[in-house]
Amino acid sequence: MTSSRATSSIKLSDGTSIPQLGFGTFQVPPADAVETVGAALDVGFRHIDTAQGYKNEAEVGEAIANSGIARDEIYVTSKLTNSMHARDDVMRSFDETLAKLRLDKLDLFLIHWPLPTRYDGDFVSTWRAMLELVEDGRLTSAGVSNFEPAHLTKIIDETGATPVVNQIEAHPYFHNNAARQASHDQAIAVEAWGPLARGEALDDPIVKAIATETDRAASQVVLRWHVQRGDIIFPKSMHRERMAENLAIFDFELSDDQIARIDTLDRGEDGRQGPNPNTFDAL
Repeated sequence: MTSSRATSSIKLSDGTSIPQLGFGTFQVPPADAVETVGAALDVGFRHIDTAQGYKNEAEVGEAIANSGIARDEIYVTSKLTNSMHARDDVMRSFDETLAKLRLDKLDLFLIHWPLPTRYDGDFVSTWRAMLELVEDGRLTSAGVSNFEPAHLTKIIDETGATPVVNQIEAHPYFHNNAARQASHDQAIAVEAWGPLARGEALDDPIVKAIATETDRAASQVVLRWHVQRGDIIFPKSMHRERMAENLAIFDFELSDDQIARIDTLDRGEDGRQGPNPNTFDAL
């Protein structure tokens, strides 16, 4: 039975809206993805985040097709894989993404990584290709992922077109303030990947204390912290009960004091758990 839990949405700079809470499919094995994504949709998620590099787009598409939910009720995001940055590769791989997802049009497509040390540092032409997809009507919104302030400045200055979102690593131990502020300065919405710090934040004494104070799960406390910061988030779980728990974060609020206590956990660059976008170059 489909959930009717309350959620919220974020208005993007191109006039569209995106559900603030989505379901992430990173490291969801293809063999499990149809069932897992189907369960997420059944409990009430209406925003699914996948990527070419996750190797599960076809299974995500099958789950969406099987759900019986109207297409315009589900927001779908995918991302351009690192080996496809050349213009013709962008076009070809995007066609493959649409086919795998069984969609005529994608809601949001992101450049997964800027790769400033690859392709002669030319991620601007990749961004231009993304804009072509919007212009020809197959893509509603174009954005980026893991773009640092200088990367954002470069593509905006050279094309005059601003991404609607920047999906960056962000969690209580790594606020990623420079990329976050640079995004907000350009009216770019921030999506936080790894919102639970790969689970580390759930065992933090401060988070656990606030969970006790609010009579909520530690995961709900951290996700609520993100929501109150204005982040778009998409936690992943393979378990239906956890999915429902992650969805149930819109019927309570953290106090200013509780927010401030979680804020103290930031370790700056030492808190980064994923690759540094300035040097990451894996194809």
